[in-house]
Amino acid sequence: MGDTGADTGMDMVGMTGRVTGTVGPGLVGEVIVRIRGGAEHFLAHPIHGTGRLAVGTMVTVVEYQPPRTVYVMAAYGD
Repeated sequence: MGDTGADTGMDMVGMTGRVTGTVGPGLVGEVIVRIRGGAEHFLAHPIHGTGRLAVGTMVTVVEYQPPRTVYVMAAYGD
């Protein structure tokens, strides 16, 4: 059997990334996450109850929806 990477999402949850396209309510943003020996871009939504996450903000993945969507929150407090 070959390597399935993050197919189950278990590898994605808890990973950190950086916002490359503003993430916020009503917006589909973008984040880059280092995974599988490289860096990959994912469509990103904020978790409920959070505001906008500006470009450059470090985030933590809290949910993964295959194939390329993640829900994120700021990795560090203000």
